[in-house]
Amino acid sequence: MGETTAARQHREAWGSLRRLPSKRWQARYNGPDGKLYSARTEDDRPLTFLTKGDARAWLNRTHAAISRGEWEPPTEAARRQREEAEAAAIRDVTFREYAVQWLERAEREPGKGGRMRKPGTLMMYRGRVKNYLLEPLGDVKVRDIDAERLRNLARDLAALPSRLRPHAKHNGVAGDAIDVLKMILRAAVRDGILAKVPDVATPARKSVRHDHDHTPEDDVATPSQVDQLYHALPQPWSIAVLLAAWCQLRRGEVLGLQRRDIVWNYDRTAATLYVRRQKNGSTGDLTDPKSEKGIRSMAVPPLIVERLRDHLDTRVAAEPAAPVVPIKEKGLRHMSATRWNQVWTDQRDMVAGLPEGYRFHDLRHTGLTRFAQEGATLAELMRRGGHADINVVLRYQKATMARDIDLAARMSATVLDELRRVSNSGS
Repeated sequence: MGETTAARQHREAWGSLRRLPSKRWQARYNGPDGKLYSARTEDDRPLTFLTKGDARAWLNRTHAAISRGEWEPPTEAARRQREEAEAAAIRDVTFREYAVQWLERAEREPGKGGRMRKPGTLMMYRGRVKNYLLEPLGDVKVRDIDAERLRNLARDLAALPSRLRPHAKHNGVAGDAIDVLKMILRAAVRDGILAKVPDVATPARKSVRHDHDHTPEDDVATPSQVDQLYHALPQPWSIAVLLAAWCQLRRGEVLGLQRRDIVWNYDRTAATLYVRRQKNGSTGDLTDPKSEKGIRSMAVPPLIVERLRDHLDTRVAAEPAAPVVPIKEKGLRHMSATRWNQVWTDQRDMVAGLPEGYRFHDLRHTGLTRFAQEGATLAELMRRGGHADINVVLRYQKATMARDIDLAARMSATVLDELRRVSNSGS
């Protein structure tokens, strides 16, 4: 056995060659670290040769590499090459490939504030990427997105016509699309793909609905117009108008209301409304309000108490979780945002004097404006409206429920008086 092994072993001037039972040849050598190594591939797999000459040539090349100081252990060489290949792949990643990765990370990882992103936010990200970024940038390498390319894209997006109002001067999406792109590029900087985010201004966000002469006061409906909207909308949905205007609720908050969220006093002459959830316009789910400040309670203005009580008694199911604005009378399914928008746009034009394209959300603006006119402090307005962006002065102010009840009553008295004057003048 020893002679057979010796016959297969061939010593060279440096290293050794061995013929294997498979008739292939193996090369072995002592490395600079004193360890014995067999030939390996670049990815650190066993390497054998068809002929003795091939094995000897490989051994000579390895010897030369050691002489030049370029040798490294096969395992380390394979690791380094893998890392270099991965780095090269990252450097060459296209925007389409990276955007898909970024969207997946945005869905499973918390945002800058440590909170998971809401479904509506993720849907907006996906929409901006799909509709506005993939076509111009999809096949571009992320590392090639420079200031000139970003500047040209911002200009082209700002020039797109509005999908909602083709003749509007602005499209309402360019700013959001560029902001989403910058978020993706900031992540690329953190991942070492891009050196820095190009310094290009985000297109200004301008209203698609209004021209430069428009002021916020133009969106404030009169009490008479609010009342006309209430009568214009079919049942069991008209109560939504009063809740948006005089309880200053957002659309999702109105559609998310349930019977148990309205708590009456002992003789049902006054009520407190609790905002605990919203109907998400993007997913259709019942979710938490827009922010922690959105969870709140408020006095129901006496102005709408009778109508609200009648609505609950005649059009809302008896179950505590029954929706206040159901799809059908006494139904147990909440009205969807899409269906509500259809109802709203079909009926709002029946009221004269409202601005073109008057939004349901403008009723909330109407109510908060009237609340402010009654002397509400900024803190009280923030509390009533469930706003989260409270400035520094609000740290030293705190609205109370008693003040909320007083303000709601004062607003009701003023509005009722105005309605009476309009009614009397028409008779």
